[in-house]
Amino acid sequence: MKTAKLIIGIISVVLTFVVLFQSCAASVGDALANEGGTSGGAGIFVAVLMLIAGIVAIAARNSKGGGIVCLIFYTLAGIIGLTAHGIYKDLIVWGVICLIFAVIFLIATITYKKQEYINS
Repeated sequence: MKTAKLIIGIISVVLTFVVLFQSCAASVGDALANEGGTSGGAGIFVAVLMLIAGIVAIAARNSKGGGIVCLIFYTLAGIIGLTAHGIYKDLIVWGVICLIFAVIFLIATITYKKQEYINS
């Protein structure tokens, strides 16, 4: 599972830039529409949570505590992405991806086995 955590962390850091770009564009669209939309701000918040979870996933891929932190951040990002999407539906996709990552980290946390070092 260490490799899966590393891969998910790298994917999250890369996807953060895509989400940030789309959220900035959505913020401009919200401002031009003048309807009081908040999907741009919610997208930026999702991107920041994904970045934090990705960095923690890369740095603490060998620990159970790091998996729990990533699980919490991905779950928060997924819930925010699904509930605060506004008129732009692309945030739903990022929310679902975050929830999938959260499920993977939940499985990794449950099946975590500490390596035993044998004293020679």
